[in-house]
Amino acid sequence: MPPRVRLSGGRIPQPLRQHRLRQYYLPMAIRCATTAATATMPNPSIEQMTKSAVPIAKYSPSQPPSHRNPEYRRSQLLRQYTSLIRTTPLMVLFQHDNLQSVEWAAIRRELSSAMQKVDEQIASDGRNVPALAPHVKVQIMQTSIFEVALRIVEYFRPNQEAAAGGQTLSAVHSATQTSAESPLLGLRDDPSLTHDLSRAAHDSVMHMKGKHELSTLLIGPIAVLSIPDVSPEHLKAALTVLAPKACGFPVPTRKANPGWHELPVQNGLNKLALLAARIDGQVFDADQTKWVGGIQGGMDGLRSQLVMALQSMGSGITNSLEGAGKSLYFTLESRKNILEEEQKGPEGQKSDS
Repeated sequence: MPPRVRLSGGRIPQPLRQHRLRQYYLPMAIRCATTAATATMPNPSIEQMTKSAVPIAKYSPSQPPSHRNPEYRRSQLLRQYTSLIRTTPLMVLFQHDNLQSVEWAAIRRELSSAMQKVDEQIASDGRNVPALAPHVKVQIMQTSIFEVALRIVEYFRPNQEAAAGGQTLSAVHSATQTSAESPLLGLRDDPSLTHDLSRAAHDSVMHMKGKHELSTLLIGPIAVLSIPDVSPEHLKAALTVLAPKACGFPVPTRKANPGWHELPVQNGLNKLALLAARIDGQVFDADQTKWVGGIQGGMDGLRSQLVMALQSMGSGITNSLEGAGKSLYFTLESRKNILEEEQKGPEGQKSDS
């Protein structure tokens, strides 16, 4: 057994003494500060005492419960596709046949270059239009998820369903049963939730499966060209790069655009096929898409053509009304002259005799 070491003078070492002082004085200081703060705080008013407490939210407003698990990649893709469809008025669908990454990179490079040229041309014309080149994209879609996103955007109307009384009784009953069995499942199937991953959105578009206008085309690998504004000039430039032969647009010359004639670009374009377009919620086939891209002057040119048509229609109606009035006037004048001559005829013979 080791010998005991006696402390000199029977005094406690300095570190140990400071530790014991902290243990004794620190809680006392905390109690004093708490007492002073409580003494300085005003007493609660009668309204605060009688007012009911604010109810605790069942879920976070930034991430409500979802019928589809939001942690899955399919759920995130569905939210991404619905947002893209709602915010993009001009979309062109292509069918691709296993393009390589080098070919996609070359096609995207040529597409970006063509969009920048269109923006520069519009700016040189003095038109105050925001640049669309940074926002024009072509991306590969998961076909089945994109079809569900189309049905949700087209057929799911949460405001109308809420005005009509919400969900059906069966849905409410099922939600009540699941909430009684498991609170988490009850929140996921809550009929008051109307976001894209909710049970309400799932049930409202389930019976429309395969009935969308684009459902027959969404077979196999699909790529979508998205333009954030209805711009016939950008559409024409994009189709000139991606599908000039299918739309009948002139092929870029080698001198003006040598990159378009490179081998990766040509190999990739041979694997692309134009299917249809979705413009302002309407489905257009290849010929109609070509017509939209062939509008001269873009949307401003289309508006000027509409104004000219309305003016010519108005002038035509005015001329027709004026012509009818003039013909009636001349007819009445001629009849008046005939009647006056007939009345003057016998009186003139009597005066001669």
